[in-house]
Amino acid sequence: MPRDGEPRYRAIATDLAAKIHSGFYAPGTALPAQRELSTAYGVTLMTLRQALRQLSDEGLIDQQPGRGTFVSPPHLAYRLGSLRSLTDDLRDQGFEVRTTVISAALVDGSLRLERVREFRGRPSIHQISWIAPPHAAPLADVDFTTTALYTALSSIGVPVVRATETVRPDLLPEPSRVYLHEPANTPVFISTRVTYTLDDTAVVSDRAVILGSAMEIKAERAATALSLTWSGF
Repeated sequence: MPRDGEPRYRAIATDLAAKIHSGFYAPGTALPAQRELSTAYGVTLMTLRQALRQLSDEGLIDQQPGRGTFVSPPHLAYRLGSLRSLTDDLRDQGFEVRTTVISAALVDGSLRLERVREFRGRPSIHQISWIAPPHAAPLADVDFTTTALYTALSSIGVPVVRATETVRPDLLPEPSRVYLHEPANTPVFISTRVTYTLDDTAVVSDRAVILGSAMEIKAERAATALSLTWSGF
């Protein structure tokens, strides 16, 4: 029931959102027909459509003319305003991310670490990181399936304090297709990041290919906390 003064459509949107988050309506499945929902909630179609519009604006549903209304797949939020490992960031959002290490090898003194991140059983991120010497060798035997890179660096006394990052849209490049199992025309984000220590030494160079359908980019904006640069194409 709606709280005092709360519009009926918002109460319906809240109820439907709760059912989506709980898994009652699973990702990819169709919601009941609009007329069925309006009857169940005892409201007009107009009120029901206001509720659905709110859910659509929040990215919880996808209304497809002629087909119906479907629950959107969950998105991992790629947060630009924090400096943490991808795994820690996503786990903080309540997601379990499985990491597979493709390779970890010392090359000319640097550690080349290649990983695939799997979200809800779907490979979604192909990531290659280079850790600079002299910090590379102590990390060569770390189990990166369970240990985040920034955590590993901190454990050997190398805390990271800042990073520069560029995120751009692209199509899935050839090397990543093998691991993400998607065709060449699949939209992706490509993140390139350089991470620095307290003395402003570059310690990690990182490139991540992220499936566009699995990720949304979020930024917490403040006057001094985040700087975004937009470039034309």
